[in-house]
Amino acid sequence: MQVQVDIEFEQLLEIVKTLPAGQLKLLKAEIGKKRKVNKSKADLETILMNGPVATEKQLEIIESNRKAISQWRTN
Repeated sequence: MQVQVDIEFEQLLEIVKTLPAGQLKLLKAEIGKKRKVNKSKADLETILMNGPVATEKQLEIIESNRKAISQWRTN
């Protein structure tokens, strides 16, 4: 069974203010956890999408360096 209750923000705020200190602390911790999970996932995605991209010239240099290191290791 599921019940949905529409509560205005002010009403919710008053309810939260009446919580005992222990329950208020638990509520804050739960809210913080949810934000951290969502934020870290979004931050990582943003960092990756906005990160630097190698140019063709840089990719050629990397490839030639890899070949040189590979030859050096086999000699």
